[in-house]
Amino acid sequence: MNPAKRTTAAAAATVVLATAGTLLSTAPASAAVSCASPVFKRQFFANTSFSGTPKETDCDTAIDQNWGTNAPVTGLPKDNFTVRWTVTRDFGSGGPFTFTASTQDGIRVYLDSSRKVDLWKNVSTTAKKTVDLTVPAGRHTLRIDYVNWTGAANVKFTYTPRTSATVDKVKPLAPTGAKATYDTTTGKAKLTWSKSPEMDLSGYRVYRRLKGASFGSTPLTTTTSTTYTDSTLPVTGAGYYYEVRAVDKAGNESAGTADQAVTTVDRVAPGVPTITTATGEVTPTGSTGGLRVGWNKVTDAATYRVYRAASENGTYTRIATTDQLSHLDASAAESTTYYYRVSALDAAGNESARSVPQRGRIWDNDPPPVVTGLSVTPTEYGFRLAWDKSPAEDLRYYTIHKGELVGDEDEQVCYGSLVEYVSPDETSFSYTTHPDGDEVCFFVDAVDDDGNSAMKWSDDLVPAVAVTELDTTPSVPTPEGSPLNLTASPAEGDEGNQLSWTGLGAGEESPEPAKGFRIYRWNPATSAYERIADLGAGAFEYFDTGAKRGTTSYYWVTGVLADGTESVPAGDWTVTAPVG
Repeated sequence: MNPAKRTTAAAAATVVLATAGTLLSTAPASAAVSCASPVFKRQFFANTSFSGTPKETDCDTAIDQNWGTNAPVTGLPKDNFTVRWTVTRDFGSGGPFTFTASTQDGIRVYLDSSRKVDLWKNVSTTAKKTVDLTVPAGRHTLRIDYVNWTGAANVKFTYTPRTSATVDKVKPLAPTGAKATYDTTTGKAKLTWSKSPEMDLSGYRVYRRLKGASFGSTPLTTTTSTTYTDSTLPVTGAGYYYEVRAVDKAGNESAGTADQAVTTVDRVAPGVPTITTATGEVTPTGSTGGLRVGWNKVTDAATYRVYRAASENGTYTRIATTDQLSHLDASAAESTTYYYRVSALDAAGNESARSVPQRGRIWDNDPPPVVTGLSVTPTEYGFRLAWDKSPAEDLRYYTIHKGELVGDEDEQVCYGSLVEYVSPDETSFSYTTHPDGDEVCFFVDAVDDDGNSAMKWSDDLVPAVAVTELDTTPSVPTPEGSPLNLTASPAEGDEGNQLSWTGLGAGEESPEPAKGFRIYRWNPATSAYERIADLGAGAFEYFDTGAKRGTTSYYWVTGVLADGTESVPAGDWTVTAPVG
């Protein structure tokens, strides 16, 4: 909206005023005024019949004025004047619109000379009217005539499309001016098109199809811009087609533009090979012939490149290019681990990514040294083992073995079974067991990356350590005949050892339920089971957070009977490993 402005007599040419985001241009009545659509051309007349030369002509972005009881512009009376707005614009596909008018005094609205609103009467209060109508597609002229006879003067008019999906069934016009260009350097396609004239436009949908295929139902993108750059094109040398469709606020989609074709460059490399073997090769004379690296066949590959590094994440150097499916690395040394990667190249010179690294080594048959310095210390939770770090650079892990001594006193052998694998970075291990005074033995083996075992392949005997467990058994035995059954489990975190029991109504129906339960823990310092908790009837579980870590804990649970006496205790034990 542009309120009319007074101009001075000194204004000899067009005056341009910027007001709150609105552009107003005024000119003498004798000057020609041109207003770019959809801006209205506004004319002021000093009579009520729109006759004669307008007193003033300017451009108005919106019809929304309130002049009160004042003259709207210099040279017009405050009563008995008229104002005419006209604009010719493209309505695109047309469709359902709403014309809304309010005025004091009169207003008439014409669409292509057809009157759509008629409020032509001298009134003392603002009159209003709303009209729903259908505007045909294409260009049309709107003319709004306003008259003020006497009193206050105000006028407002808007025309807006109706965008409800239940009302608007008219598809937008297809966009025009579509053009696609392709950048062979970046591999991107850029589409441009002309701005749609649709007043209820929501945006544009861009579709892409491979040559010989159809456009799918899902657009490549939806945008409000009139340009789009497709950076997702596969650069395979294939042809693609684009089309752009307009979509309005009711969800109606237009037909598509003419197909815009692009042909991509070929920058797609073949697939990535997978190394299937990397093993030493022996010549007919028995000597080492090198390390043979083999891989699978890759579609479209013309040649393959072989890379080698001294470590998995090291720097890989190309050592061969071949059209075969294997390569003999004759420069590979014995007892040295190498890492290989292979890539595929097509006829256009596109190179694939390199394969996952594959370790290869010419078999050395040399086991790690025998583990030395083993010590085994009896503990309240079992045993603590410690040993010297192996000097083997290719060590994969240690194995812990536990068994018993066999033979006479002059020559005893530790026959044991594997109980744990230990990381090559560790030189100690906590073995948990119920320490009840048995004599056992331990030994530790070292295994390298090639599976060579010090115990199996070395000529040296693996030293074993015989040791007697501590005997932590309580001096007070648990009596038999308890109506309860107790199970103790070691702590796995900060929740403590878990005790759970059944019988005497513990979490279940019982003909003679206990009034409560009492928990006891053995204290070796006092040689007695000491009460640590009293629980109510129906309890069946208890977490002992006060239990010491790295020890064996012994427990009793009793039921408190109706007469206040306790049942025969049920007992169990659990071993908790030390922290860390």
